Amino acid sequence: MNTPQAPSPLDADARLALELIDGMRASKATFTAVSLGIFDLLHDSPASLDQLAARLECPAHSLERLLGACCGLGLLDLRDGVYQNRPVATRFLRVHSPETLSGYMQYSDRISLRLWGRLEDAVREGSHRWDQEFGDRQNIFDHFFASEDAKLTFLAGMHGLGLLGSPAIAAAFDLSSFQRLVDVGGGTGHLVIEVCRRYPGITGCVFDLAPVTPVAQRYITEAGLASRIETADGDFFKDPLPPADLYSLSRILHDWSDEKVRFLLDKIAKALPPEGALLLCEKTLNEERDGPATAYLQSLNMLVCTEGRERTASEYEQLVKDAGFSEFKLHRTGRPLDAMLAVK
Repeated sequence: MNTPQAPSPLDADARLALELIDGMRASKATFTAVSLGIFDLLHDSPASLDQLAARLECPAHSLERLLGACCGLGLLDLRDGVYQNRPVATRFLRVHSPETLSGYMQYSDRISLRLWGRLEDAVREGSHRWDQEFGDRQNIFDHFFASEDAKLTFLAGMHGLGLLGSPAIAAAFDLSSFQRLVDVGGGTGHLVIEVCRRYPGITGCVFDLAPVTPVAQRYITEAGLASRIETADGDFFKDPLPPADLYSLSRILHDWSDEKVRFLLDKIAKALPPEGALLLCEKTLNEERDGPATAYLQSLNMLVCTEGRERTASEYEQLVKDAGFSEFKLHRTGRPLDAMLAVK
């Protein structure tokens, strides 16, 4: 009598292929749970399937599938019929968490995924898909800031994203010789806040569009740094930059074409005094242009959404030296963004 043999496990290539298929499904399931407010509800009170279905006004049979997926993904625990958040959900997936990424996830769900649905056209034509998917593009921030709630949710998500990298960026170089940092397009001020926390002798300023300013002021006040960090309204392409001996650009240059990047770098170089510097914070591609995957996936996101792209460190070095900077340093942080320092 032949003894049945156990089937061999899937090989690494097969596992990778299946994981790639499931990747989209996992993202969409997570985004949907965030949009439904599941993680906020469970933070307030762990609940059974029937209790959650009643609160969300969803059929239990469909909600159970979503909750089960969240358990399998490591976002929820199910014990004795009661669902509760795991630490990752408590930190990053609740709307009201200080570290929340929920706003960025909602942007990814409602805007980015629609643009990614046009990725083949973007690759074939080499341009963003905003007009194709949404009609007249006008200003991308018109969509992010369509309402006060939309603005606050989006900026909170960007703040949480910034918190993952800003402490490492503030520590990447010795900035103690500088007196005033202006973060150009600085959003909620997370980078300026971290720099000022690390260097008591530095004062700061967040320079961004007028709708962002009240949000930045709130974060700065909550950080206890209102006496050292100012805000200034403006469009960095059109308006004069506040004076500084150190400027920073975090997740800014990857949005724009080389032509506009050169314009902005020239503007900053002219505004800086001798020995002034520019702190750049971006994902950098390998010089061999074979990764990392996260940087290239972000570069594809830039392709469908903007006129920009991710670049190698040597490309950034050439751009800043063309603008008149003489010294360039790179520090790979191991976080979402790498740090580069260019000295005039």
